[in-house]
Amino acid sequence: MRRKSNHVKFLGTAGARFVMLRQLRSSAGTWLSLNGTNVLIDPGPGTLVRCVTSRPRLNPTTLDAIAISHKHLDHANDVNVMIEAMTDGGFKRRGTLLCPGDALFSDDPVVMKYLRSHLDKIKVFEEGGSHNVQGIKISTPKRHVHSVETYGLEFGLRGKNEPLISFITDTKYFEGLEDVYHGRILVINVVRYEMRAGVDHLCVKDVEKIIKTRQPELVVLTHFGMTMLRNKPHEIAKKLSEKTGVNVIAAHDGMLLDLDPYLE
Repeated sequence: MRRKSNHVKFLGTAGARFVMLRQLRSSAGTWLSLNGTNVLIDPGPGTLVRCVTSRPRLNPTTLDAIAISHKHLDHANDVNVMIEAMTDGGFKRRGTLLCPGDALFSDDPVVMKYLRSHLDKIKVFEEGGSHNVQGIKISTPKRHVHSVETYGLEFGLRGKNEPLISFITDTKYFEGLEDVYHGRILVINVVRYEMRAGVDHLCVKDVEKIIKTRQPELVVLTHFGMTMLRNKPHEIAKKLSEKTGVNVIAAHDGMLLDLDPYLE
């Protein structure tokens, strides 16, 4: 019987290509366990290795789903090996893959066709859509502004009006972004310390605006690029907490976030 531990494990906190390529932070994905259901989010390079070397070890055959926000390498490189691992080498047809349509059906897909038959279900994200996986509601309220089809993700218990945890994945800031995500916990990919023209990623000022408007119970910063690392994410989080009055923390590789206090 599975132990119903509710938590998020940040297997990796690298964002953008140079931090990923130099492995200054791990580029593995994020493992969410909620009410006995396990979902792997954005399995970038090294996810399988991080799972099996995690303490305690994370067993991929206990995954119920893999969710990809978009098909860039730092979010989807390990999706195929994780499908193979989740299905025990394809001998157990099981699990759900959730992803944008272009990860499957474009002229440059990232999910190998022969592996798709290993899965029990494949569900395609769309703006305003939601899917149920083992009692967990997974929603994609808004398509993001990014160079490929990209969605933020919200997770909650089926039957609950509000999501428990929202992931603002890669995107350029757009008007109204701060009104889209409603989780009690907000996880934000913040690649840039300052805005740079032509880069479709959030910077610290964007994040500050989102936090001030949204006022969630907890904000977790992750997916850091070079400029974020140079300016020390934990210090940035502390300053954002002081400015916004919201508890803001910076994730680190291997960090475990207990979700039980937010389920009460």
